[in-house]
Amino acid sequence: MAFKYIEIERVEKLTKKEFIENYYKPQKPVVITNQIEDWPAFSKWNFQFLREVAGDKIVPLYDSRKTDYTKKVNEPDFTMTMSEYIDILEKGPTDLRIFLYNLMKDVPSLKSDMKWPQLGLRLIKSLPLVFFGGQDAKVFMHYDIDFPNIFHIHFEGEKQCVLVDPKETKYMYRLPYSWICNEDIDFDNPDFEKFPALKMIKPYITKLQHGEMLYMPEGWWHYMKYLTPGFSLSLRSLAGRPANLLRGLANVAVIRYYDNWMRKRKGQSWLDYKDAESIRRTNELMNK
Repeated sequence: MAFKYIEIERVEKLTKKEFIENYYKPQKPVVITNQIEDWPAFSKWNFQFLREVAGDKIVPLYDSRKTDYTKKVNEPDFTMTMSEYIDILEKGPTDLRIFLYNLMKDVPSLKSDMKWPQLGLRLIKSLPLVFFGGQDAKVFMHYDIDFPNIFHIHFEGEKQCVLVDPKETKYMYRLPYSWICNEDIDFDNPDFEKFPALKMIKPYITKLQHGEMLYMPEGWWHYMKYLTPGFSLSLRSLAGRPANLLRGLANVAVIRYYDNWMRKRKGQSWLDYKDAESIRRTNELMNK
């Protein structure tokens, strides 16, 4: 049995007023097409171009293994050069992916290939982050630690995006002191017997093609799967809701450090505890 998905609305090029009134204020996701065709990146950015301008850069890589207690939050599993990584992407399916990498800090010339969308968000210009993945690579279901509003722009190939409204967090088997759900959940083939609360959620879905931009409101859960090798650029702004801003600050300044400390102190037993608690707490809430 699979989820019954809701297709994310798709619209062509938006004005600032249209975006703010129809999507930002109601915190509603949307795919915006024909918004970046005037960017040099639209015609230039592909694997061959990145090999030429960033091939020697050392990039952080992650695989599909569960969280390792010996690593800090978001610590990479491997590193290699961008050129070596692109070679792997082009050879065939791989679960290796780049996550939260500020490529433009290492290659400042790339900034001239893009423009900052003038849609009413105060985007953080020091944090244009890139994400890469090979065919069938998956990004675990999570929400962003700082509750940003995000413009997620895809390049090369096709990528599937699944979003869940934060109002449904109580059904998501969220790990305590974390912003990810129980990693045993397969969101392509959910086990509703082991995780019955998942039957209560109404996930949204879309597929992004080259040059398309997904708006993800603050605190929305998202799970990404690369249908072909590709990469994306995320532009983010601070949370606009005071409660989300405070929660994000707490996550960044306190909770992630506490989680790292507990991993070091308790080891695997800390992660086992979080797994068990995610199931106990969620099923308890569902039954109330």
